Amino acid sequence: MARVYLVLALLLAAFWVYSIVDCALQPPTRHRGVSKPIWILIVILLPVVGGILWFVIGRSRRSTSRVMFQAPDDNPEFLGRIGTVSDQDDRIRRLEEELAALDSEADDPRDRRADPPADDDTDEQSRGTRP
Repeated sequence: MARVYLVLALLLAAFWVYSIVDCALQPPTRHRGVSKPIWILIVILLPVVGGILWFVIGRSRRSTSRVMFQAPDDNPEFLGRIGTVSDQDDRIRRLEEELAALDSEADDPRDRRADPPADDDTDEQSRGTRP
């Protein structure tokens, strides 16, 4: 009979430690009833009963507070905010027109190359030197 009590005590101690760790590691959004520190105190001060209360009352189910991440192409809300195809076509057309206007400008000082020096033969003849 002592062995049964020893095994039962070890199981209850393991349950107590598991419930403390589970309560401490759960994010605060998954706690129902009271705040996270109060639940930890309840589980510590009432070893077995606190753990049972934690699993029955305090711990919310994962499916109720689960937030699913959706990629933008799978999210209908995001897809509804994007412009329609005609809006994109208009935007592309405007950008192409702006690029064409920029290409047609010829007076851009950055596009000019330095003018080659003028070949002035009169100065060389007056000096009497020929290259």
